[in-house]
Amino acid sequence: MSGLLDVRDLNVTYTSGAGDVPAVRGVDLSLEPGDTLGVAGESGSGKSTVALALLRLLPAGTRVTGRILLEGEDVLTMKWGRLRAVRWVGASVVFQGAMHSLNPVRRIGDQIAEPLMVHGTVPAKRVEERVAELLEQVGLPASRAQDHPHRLSGGQRQRVMIAMALACEPRLIIADEATTALDVMIQAQILALLERLVEENGIGMLMISHDLSVLSATCKRVAVMYAGRIVEEGPAHQVVHDPAHPYASALSAAFPKIGDPASRLAPRGLPGDPPDPADPPSGCAFRPRCAVAETVCATVDPPLWPVRPDESGRSERHAACVHVGSGRDGIEGASTPGETSTEETSR
Repeated sequence: MSGLLDVRDLNVTYTSGAGDVPAVRGVDLSLEPGDTLGVAGESGSGKSTVALALLRLLPAGTRVTGRILLEGEDVLTMKWGRLRAVRWVGASVVFQGAMHSLNPVRRIGDQIAEPLMVHGTVPAKRVEERVAELLEQVGLPASRAQDHPHRLSGGQRQRVMIAMALACEPRLIIADEATTALDVMIQAQILALLERLVEENGIGMLMISHDLSVLSATCKRVAVMYAGRIVEEGPAHQVVHDPAHPYASALSAAFPKIGDPASRLAPRGLPGDPPDPADPPSGCAFRPRCAVAETVCATVDPPLWPVRPDESGRSERHAACVHVGSGRDGIEGASTPGETSTEETSR
């Protein structure tokens, strides 16, 4: 039974003059109403591509396969008219960089009113009243509806973007780096606002960020992406504070721990660079940068295995590493995502 969002075997390939570039490989995600799921990773990991794929916002010519079920309907097979109706109403996006997402020559109120008028979610005579309600809901006075974007601060513009995303009362909000480039105090206010709106309205939220500390403070579950794949997924506090995958561990170690002076002095970052998606390394994509890589890692791209499973083999958390629990036992004969990707590329 599908929940609010059910993504299965999502693959996204960009096309260019130099050839195909696989940006997302075999991603599975699920989200229920009232839940919050964070997706973390470095730039180029594929997390924003996933966010854009959910509502078919990727450039023309991009190949997308798999299933994206939004309340049971597959977004990838929707007719254009149905897809247009689902955007803003079924799901909406809070894009990063509010200054670039807002029209600089239109008043704030007009921009918030546009999805209301396009979708007819409120009578025309109530549009102005609804705009005022939305601005107040995100902590801005209704009078700001008459302002142009340049008259608002970065945090205020981001609140306007959230008001626009909430305008048609969607069941899902996708927040793509919604707090990037904001100072710490404004960032905290925006995160608190998003948490409150999820709790009060019972909507689901998918939050994309490179910052694990933001996701751990906001989301119930976290998925960590590397080179287009999810390499660890589970309860946020476990993934952040007790990571099982070496890459998730490196991300977690990049942030100093309060009350732990040694963590502030520890070296930050990872050696090397993320792999070129058009020319990935053999085996595990993280192998060239991994401190615990073994010979087998050069030939096996492991699937997500349960971390510390119970007697029935179930676990709340999964990680794609041969060092994880049943991973080493499952290597032989396993059909790995890496092998599948190689076959598809060769075809």
